[in-house]
Amino acid sequence: MSENKRMSRRSFVRLCMGTGALVAADPALLAKPREAPTSAQRVTLIGSDGNPLKSGDLEVGESYVFHYPYVSTPCFLIDLGKPAEPGAELETEDGRMYRWRGGVGPDRSVVAFSAICAHKMSYPTRTVSFINYRHDNARYNDLDRNVAEREQVIYCCSEGSVYDPAAGGRVLGGPAPQPLAAIDLDCGGDDVLCAVGTYGGELYERFFEGFGFQLALERGTDDIRAPTTGTARVWSISDYTSNRRTC
Repeated sequence: MSENKRMSRRSFVRLCMGTGALVAADPALLAKPREAPTSAQRVTLIGSDGNPLKSGDLEVGESYVFHYPYVSTPCFLIDLGKPAEPGAELETEDGRMYRWRGGVGPDRSVVAFSAICAHKMSYPTRTVSFINYRHDNARYNDLDRNVAEREQVIYCCSEGSVYDPAAGGRVLGGPAPQPLAAIDLDCGGDDVLCAVGTYGGELYERFFEGFGFQLALERGTDDIRAPTTGTARVWSISDYTSNRRTC
């Protein structure tokens, strides 16, 4: 056997031994690999005046809409008014595990999520939004189908899916099979908010396939898959849509 073949065999054995040690330490690695944030353009969020949006510009309890990582995919931006601590372990519909990275800003209270419901992909449009952030108290059926009440939820009235924005968009009730996809935010020393990636159960291709014609009409372009670049305009939800449906 040549020296190169012996070296390749030794390298393969070391790789197998190292992998076996990792799996022995954490068996979940074998069945459910952890998902890293998806690479996307770094985009600065801007207000209606065209200036960079700072976390201090957000009104606590108000929800805002911007489009990222594509020009046709809406997101919610929310200042919860309290820290959204990182660390929640979440799982996508197909069994991939990932960790919630928490809020940003001085109080770690600013969070962002895809505004596409994980059940039937209801999303906010200019005419109506069935999925909305509820800062006030809301009643819903939890995962055991018991009546529950709490504040600060993202509630989709289309089918009754409810999410917890303080814990990575975790499903609290309804038929949604996974949390909302998270938008990775950055807020540096200048307090300017930037979207830098996405992670979790992304539904973008399914969204394009199901709503492509409608999205093209709304955006006035067939290029609904164009990535958001440079900046992304942020609207308050009341300015973005004319009819917010709550339940």
